[in-house]
Amino acid sequence: MTKKKIRAPVFDDIVFEYRNKEYGAYRLRKNYNRNVIIALFISVVIMAAAIIMPYLNAKALESGQKQTERQVEIEMENLDQPNETVVPPPPPPPPPQDVVQQARYVPPVVVDSIKPEEAQQLMTADEAQVEVRNEEVVEFVEEVKEEVQEEEPEPEPFVVVEEMPMFPGGDAELLKYIAEHTNYPEVAKENNIQGRVIVRFCVTSKGGVNQVSVLKGVDPELDAEAVRVVNSLPPFKPGKQGGKPVPVWYMVPITFTLK
Repeated sequence: MTKKKIRAPVFDDIVFEYRNKEYGAYRLRKNYNRNVIIALFISVVIMAAAIIMPYLNAKALESGQKQTERQVEIEMENLDQPNETVVPPPPPPPPPQDVVQQARYVPPVVVDSIKPEEAQQLMTADEAQVEVRNEEVVEFVEEVKEEVQEEEPEPEPFVVVEEMPMFPGGDAELLKYIAEHTNYPEVAKENNIQGRVIVRFCVTSKGGVNQVSVLKGVDPELDAEAVRVVNSLPPFKPGKQGGKPVPVWYMVPITFTLK
């Protein structure tokens, strides 16, 4: 006789034998073990993250502090440059040429006082008379003064010209020069002072830099450093208006940032 295996009912089946199993409590009790395992796993993951994350943050902060470098960022912006077309001024009139007036030299006229009908008669040396008329010659000579070319005064700087000034190598080289020659002031570093300094200067008709001033400052130390770097710029290619070199205003924003 084959023995039939009789499966013993579980505790939940015994409890809900004569009850409505579709109500919901039966399923909750049946999935209880699985839910407990999932909750335990999630708790372990959260605890592990709470323990490991502070350690990782501390290591990242320590490595970041070792590799911190203080840098200066330079930005070039077009600050309120008018877009109006500039009409070139008319060319200056040519200088008047100095005219030297000189009268033509008139040679003296020799007049023979002997008439033609008397030329055949024999005359002695005393009788022969020759009248020499020496007319006065007037010579007009205008004294020409040697002109001394005096250096013309520098006109007022232009804001926009037909050909703007150019740093040797372009704007990229200008940014590179300022970045390499700017020293972040120690006082500003200690006080964590940052900001953007806008410097205005004039590029003269010969390409030099003068009239350096701060349009918008942040701190006296940062302002002074920005003015120092701009004063040390090498000569520019001067701007031109009507084909002639002229002084032009130029602006450079310099951003000091601690990283």
